[in-house]
Amino acid sequence: MTDITPQDVRHALLTRTEIALFDLRDEHDFAQAHPLFAAQIPVDRIAIEAGYRLPRKDVPIILYDDGEGLVEAGAAAFAALGYSDIWLLKGGLRGWRDAGYELFQDVNSYSKAFGELVEHRRHTPSLSAEDVHALIEEKADIAIVDARRFDEYATMSIPTGTSVPGAELVLRAPAVAPDPDTLIIVNCAGRTRSIIGTQSLVNAGLPNRVAALRNGTIGWTLAGRALETGQQRRAPEVGGELADEGRRRARDVAYRAGVKRIDTRGLATLAADAARTLYRFDVRTPEEYAAGHLPAFLSAPGGQLVQETDHFAPVRGARILLADDLGARADMTASWLAQMGWEVYVLDGGFDGPLERGAPAGPPPRGREGRYKRPYEGTDNKAAAMQAYLDWEYGLVDQLARDGTHGFFVI
Repeated sequence: MTDITPQDVRHALLTRTEIALFDLRDEHDFAQAHPLFAAQIPVDRIAIEAGYRLPRKDVPIILYDDGEGLVEAGAAAFAALGYSDIWLLKGGLRGWRDAGYELFQDVNSYSKAFGELVEHRRHTPSLSAEDVHALIEEKADIAIVDARRFDEYATMSIPTGTSVPGAELVLRAPAVAPDPDTLIIVNCAGRTRSIIGTQSLVNAGLPNRVAALRNGTIGWTLAGRALETGQQRRAPEVGGELADEGRRRARDVAYRAGVKRIDTRGLATLAADAARTLYRFDVRTPEEYAAGHLPAFLSAPGGQLVQETDHFAPVRGARILLADDLGARADMTASWLAQMGWEVYVLDGGFDGPLERGAPAGPPPRGREGRYKRPYEGTDNKAAAMQAYLDWEYGLVDQLARDGTHGFFVI
């Protein structure tokens, strides 16, 4: 291994040179402090996850810990898998801190920071838990749509809410609220997915008034309101004119964000470029993916890909290609990834050729050992932890400015 300075890592981030900066500590420790674009992988998960997260074997991999002595074992694990360009962050986490660079908390930090920047720049409309509760009580003309994964929604949800995962919103929200006079309220567990979901509908030009539930289920709980559990309400399938309209709206948003479109010939060209990392993601629902997907594409439902980009695509500076047989979900997801600084493409067509079937491929889920307990998951979180989490999110815009490496823009 060769040392690389924090200054050189920062330069690579600023110039979009491909690097994968990995924190080898447990997720709980990672969540206490890490560089903005660091991804987390414990040593005992390298053999399980690396093939999915690092498709190019000669991509520069930079490893660090905080003095725990994990780097040597981590480097050996990557080398055993055939990865050939492995570096040690000089001084580890302390070296980053001593260089005067920012350290971020929690997980999926840069996606969450981006969401806060979107709200800050676009003044994304929102309503408090008290206001939404009052609208429910008076049986106002509203439709509450939950932008999280369906399993999160089923665990706990806002009363009367319907599951519409984030990438599906532009397609399916008009089916949930066909009357343009209906107020659409988008929620998640905290802030990011409700901000991105609400702004997606605003960007797409839906005629409805749209607002985020401010602070999501956390805000609802802190306001003393009860959540529902075990709900199964899903948005209806869409087709015909409704799907066509969703495609048109989403493509316009993607165009404004600078998203590039390629056909299968372009895919072959990108895939043949051995000097660049190419991530291929199918952003449809897991059920659609299992029924038939393009070879070599991994399942990454669009809303989760925007929320957990550091996990799905840890190589900053890589290319991302998205596939979706309806188009709108890939276009909306790509519009956000482009604003987050990614070189992102949408594949036109491809689904009329040979498809593979089967459940989404990927590493087996991690166990609870060493896992960071999110203040927004489950139903047993302490009020102080939830409030501290919200306070942290409120400060992310200022922290982004101090860090200076993000390269985000907001259309």
